[in-house]
Amino acid sequence: MKANKYAGKYAIVTGASSGIGKAISMELAKKQVNLILVARRIERLNAIKKDLENNYKIDVIVKSYDLSDIKNCHLLHEETKEYDPEIIINNAGFGLVGLFQEIPLDKELEMLRLNLESVHVMTKLFVSSMNHGIIMNVSSMAGLLPTPLMAAYSASKAYVLNFSRAVNHELHEQKKNIKIMVLCPGPVDTEFAGVANVKQSMKGMSASECAKIAVKGIERGRGLVVPGCLMKLTQFMVKLLPVKLILFFSYRFQKSKR
Repeated sequence: MKANKYAGKYAIVTGASSGIGKAISMELAKKQVNLILVARRIERLNAIKKDLENNYKIDVIVKSYDLSDIKNCHLLHEETKEYDPEIIINNAGFGLVGLFQEIPLDKELEMLRLNLESVHVMTKLFVSSMNHGIIMNVSSMAGLLPTPLMAAYSASKAYVLNFSRAVNHELHEQKKNIKIMVLCPGPVDTEFAGVANVKQSMKGMSASECAKIAVKGIERGRGLVVPGCLMKLTQFMVKLLPVKLILFFSYRFQKSKR
């Protein structure tokens, strides 16, 4: 952080047991930020805790919660208020790829609760209790465009993107010292493809590189962070191309991953 602004403070990272969440935790630890790591897999969290505490001499607290159960968002908020966290990374989420009518409804609704509802609730709770700080909500490049074969996932990430930007503007107008940021990664080399039961059709950025860009975005106070030159170009092209063409290419790109 700039001038080590958050050194000695606490950050909450959800979905911290692997992938982008784990990598962001490591980047924050290098900045001497104390961590509250949240995920379902407590064994993984404890291993990360031991590694980070030994290497960076910071305080690491682990919380085993499934945030798709919304009552756990409230419990997490109550249990962490005493640490006065100044960075919240809402990263927990997963994707599903397939024809809309073939994806099991219960799995789809679980995804929406985690990707959308938990982010909404966590943002609401911490905006209400924080005096100042950063909330970074993790969206996706899929949230910038309608994505056939990932219809519900891309819609959930579009919600995260637009919701975050709108609330951030409200806070700015109110002169609140809280900033809502959005991270929109493209393909990243994580467990995402395995959970979604697809193969990556293009080489993804490493989670470590994505995390470095995310933390640099926090340092610079950027509202929207899009990691990688190719994804920035994609973001620009999406603004220019007609929706029909986007749907055509997006469908074929996702189909190649099945």
